[in-house]
Order: sequence, then C-alpha cells, then structure tokens
Amino acid sequence: METFENLVRAEFAPKNTYLNTASSALLPARAVSALQDAVRLRAEGRSLDPLFADVEACRAAYARLAGVPVERVAAGATVALHTALVAASLPPGAEVLTAEDDFASVLNPFHTRGDLKVRAVPLERLADSVRPGTALVAVSAAQSADGRIADLPALREAARTHGARTYVDFSQAVGWLPVEAGAFDYSVSITYKWLLGPHGAAFLVVPEDFGDLTPVQASWVAGERPWDSCYGPVAELAHSARRFDSSPALFTYAGLRASLELVEEIGVDAIRAHDLALADRFRAGLAALGHEPVPSPGSAIVSVPGLGRLQPELAEAGIAVSDRAGNLRASFHLYNTAADVDRLLDALSR
Repeated sequence: METFENLVRAEFAPKNTYLNTASSALLPARAVSALQDAVRLRAEGRSLDPLFADVEACRAAYARLAGVPVERVAAGATVALHTALVAASLPPGAEVLTAEDDFASVLNPFHTRGDLKVRAVPLERLADSVRPGTALVAVSAAQSADGRIADLPALREAARTHGARTYVDFSQAVGWLPVEAGAFDYSVSITYKWLLGPHGAAFLVVPEDFGDLTPVQASWVAGERPWDSCYGPVAELAHSARRFDSSPALFTYAGLRASLELVEEIGVDAIRAHDLALADRFRAGLAALGHEPVPSPGSAIVSVPGLGRLQPELAEAGIAVSDRAGNLRASFHLYNTAADVDRLLDALSR
C-alpha cells in the first residue's frame, strides 16, 4: 500500500501555500483527469451512461463515509436547496433552533419561509436551549467562520428528550472528522471542501421513513425508474432517498467519484491525524507570536480574531487563507505540510 506522503505527492502540486480548504479544496490529479474524460465523452457524442454511473458510485461512497445505508442518501447540488427541502417540511409556526452566525445556507431557508419561529443562540448553549415545542435544531458540525465544533452528542440527547428533529451540516467536517450521520434525522454536506470534489454536488441523508419530507422538487430523476418518468407526472417515486434527488451536474460527479476514491484510499482517520497535527502546530506558533485564536480544540480550522485584514497581503505573498468575520482563517488538509504552517507563521511574524 502506498504511503500517505506518496499518495499526496502524486495527486497534488500546488503553486502556492494553500491553506484555504474551508473555502474550497485543491482538486487531486485523478479528479482532473476524470473531468477531462467526462468532457471528452460528451464532446465526442458518446453515451452518457458512465456519468450517471458516477452519480451512484458517489452516493455509495458518501454513504460509507457518513456511516449510513446508501438508501438514505439523496444527491443534489447545494446545502441551501437541501435546507429548503427540510424547511418546507415544517408546519407553520414551528420553532427552529439555530446557532448564532452559522453559515447562511443552514439558516436562510428557515427565515425566508416567513411563518416559522427561528431562534438563534450561541453555539455553546445550543443543546441547553432545546425546549418543549422545538420542532427542529439546525447546526453545522464545524463552524465555517472559526472551526468551532458543535457538541453533537449533547444536542442529539437534548433533541431526543424534547422530541425535536435534528439537521446537521457536515460540510466543514466530513473528510477529516469521523461522521455518524445516522445519529441525526437529517444531515447534509457539500463536497468541494474536505472531500476534494468539484463544485456542484451535495448529499442529504434522510431517515429510513423519510421523516416529514415531501419531495417538492421531484423531477424525472426522482422516479423509481427515471428513464420511464420523463413525461407527465412521475407515476412512482423512488423507494429510497433518491426521491429527493435533483438532476445531477454530471461532470461534477465524474470528478467527485475520483476524489472520494482518494479520501477512502487514504482513510479519514489518517487524514484527521495529519490535519489536526498541522492545526495544532499553527496554534502553538500563534501563541509564541502573542496571538490567541478562537478556541476550537480538535478542529482543522483555526481562526485568529482581528487579523483578517492581512488576507490580501498574504495572498500577494503566495499564501492562500480567508478573511471570515474579521478573522484570519487558516484550514489544514492532507496536501499541507509543516513547511506550509511555518511559512504562514513567518509571514505573520513580519
């Protein structure tokens, strides 16, 4: 079996110091090749059947990473569209509990309904704030702005106690943090960050009985027999979560299939150990420089308050990080090295 280092070296060749996976990941070489093959297939007029097979391979790979049966996984395009599906399932006046300043795609569809009671509390108080009458708790497993990790076991227990459903966005977690999607009613993730895929794919995990979801966006791909469902109302919806699919961006899934194969080949545990070692190295270096990051123990995302203004200057120096909510956000993934961390620290010291 190839070593971690050899696999990464064969797949990635960044031209800068790229510490911005929390925005979007670098594409592995195998995904680039798969994208090129997909484009060529279409340009030459060949059958698109292999691209539809890629969608199903990606669905199965995500199910393995999320720890759920593949029948519970729906394939779509964005977190916001999946959140809208969950929001549409709630009765008027239902209370949705959220974390303050969570990512907009997790929150906005509940607000735009206009007839839901959306309540926001600090992330640290989320589990304690579930109460009788709370219909749904929606939260990101890891916060986009600063990497803080939600106490999901406590949230799950509080929701169970009060009869609330749970909706967890794993977009900033799956790929480096072990995921137990089956522990929640609904969960979602895009795939262009820690799963190394192109933009345009997202997965929704639903309960075995589909919960309260209605496939309000169902198209022909949501049919039990999609190619027999192209005209007129869909006579028979898929018996699995595929009934919640939206028509797939085929090129995206062609590249994503290769990316997910790499993630599974290396393994989430190995990726996590690598990512967290680099994040901790950065935290230690910040302390030596007199900077205090937002507390986010056990996270691959590190944000430093007040330093977001340095992002353009760092970009000029060939170091890619983000300015999020005034924080300088650095995120560490499998293609990063200790030298990358030290280069950023050296730039901050100057």
